[in-house]
Amino acid sequence: MELFGTDGVRGLAGGKLNAMNVMRLAIAAGVHLKKTSKYNKILVGKDTRRSGYMIENALVSGLTAVGFDVIQIGPMPTPAIAFITENMRCDAGIMITASHNPYYDNGIKFFDAEGNKLNHKSESEIEKIFNDKERIYSAFVTKKELGKSIRIDDVIGRYIVHIKNSFPNHFSLVGKRVVVDCANGAAYIVAPTVLQELGAEVIVLSNKPDGYNINTNCGATHPEALAQKVFETRADIGIALDGDADRIVIVDEKGEVVDGDKLIGALAIHLKNSKKLANNKVVATVMSNGALADYLKSHGLELERSDVGDKHVLSVMKKVGSNFGGEQSGHIIFSDFAKTGDGLVSALQALAYMKETNKTVSEAFNLFELYPQEQANISISHKLPINEIKGAKELFTEIEKAGMRHLVRYSGTENLMRILLEGKDQVALLKMMDKTVNFFKKALK
Repeated sequence: MELFGTDGVRGLAGGKLNAMNVMRLAIAAGVHLKKTSKYNKILVGKDTRRSGYMIENALVSGLTAVGFDVIQIGPMPTPAIAFITENMRCDAGIMITASHNPYYDNGIKFFDAEGNKLNHKSESEIEKIFNDKERIYSAFVTKKELGKSIRIDDVIGRYIVHIKNSFPNHFSLVGKRVVVDCANGAAYIVAPTVLQELGAEVIVLSNKPDGYNINTNCGATHPEALAQKVFETRADIGIALDGDADRIVIVDEKGEVVDGDKLIGALAIHLKNSKKLANNKVVATVMSNGALADYLKSHGLELERSDVGDKHVLSVMKKVGSNFGGEQSGHIIFSDFAKTGDGLVSALQALAYMKETNKTVSEAFNLFELYPQEQANISISHKLPINEIKGAKELFTEIEKAGMRHLVRYSGTENLMRILLEGKDQVALLKMMDKTVNFFKKALK
């Protein structure tokens, strides 16, 4: 059974993520983490899905069975787990969430003692132990070696203080009307509290989780209601988070959604002008629009690209010495304040930029035009390595000579090939997309 995907373990709660599999995963993780354990403590948080109770208890059973003490802190944003794991001197942190997925899915994200997502090597080792029945059953401890669990309900204050410290002390949000959509998820308490304590007039949407309504027609994946409320209330800004609050979508005062690449570009220039951007480098994924790279270049900044996923963004940031990067989907990393995408940190940085420049959202985050993009998905029966497909190399050369950018990859969860083409001529782009789709349909039939 293949466990880890692009961001931890994710699947149908009660299916792939049933109690037995989760407990076995916890045992495997415990065996791996014991090798570097200093404090014998593991932190566990979750979002608001009903299945979180089942998964949390299974994790606690598995971890205590191999001798770890467990600290349970209840519903909390994913970036809060990263921060509190390091802050409370734990050996690891575990977040139970399926992020922006529907309520019936769930997932498990692992963080190391420094609040970083586990690397691929560690994930592979845990999966290897998971599939080794003998190692699983030999890992159980007895008597005084058994672990214990405690529940702490007041650690939310640590994260709130940390988040507020990311906002400049000489600014306040007094006079700002902010609509925040909590997606009925993990930030339903934290997000309104932080914004109110900084002085904003806050209008809150989707902050009544019932275990099933997380991400349902709300939050970062469905900002329509937020946009309508911003327009109706004449708010200054709308902020939508996803189920675990590591992602942000911003809506301007006109009720229009701000493109993620435009958000990254504006915040990058703000950091540069504030002399807070390290090494004049910004990291985005292969999905980001080429117009972002050109815009940054015109301001003396270099765009480095990573694979999809905020942990890959962070990895490249470390490699090139940058402290800022993100995905157009809304996972934005300010590594001076967080080691993963953090929707609230990003929101406060956007608000600080607005305060400093005295601009509206539409003025502040609409600094360049995006190049046209076309995307297509092709159903396939098998995933032949793309570099082994006869004629593919020549096709890619033709696309590049036409002044277009291409990204062709297989879905990690479905039998699909995903194609992205980008160029400055919409008509030529459509023709090239037709040619590309027809080529791969024939090659992979």
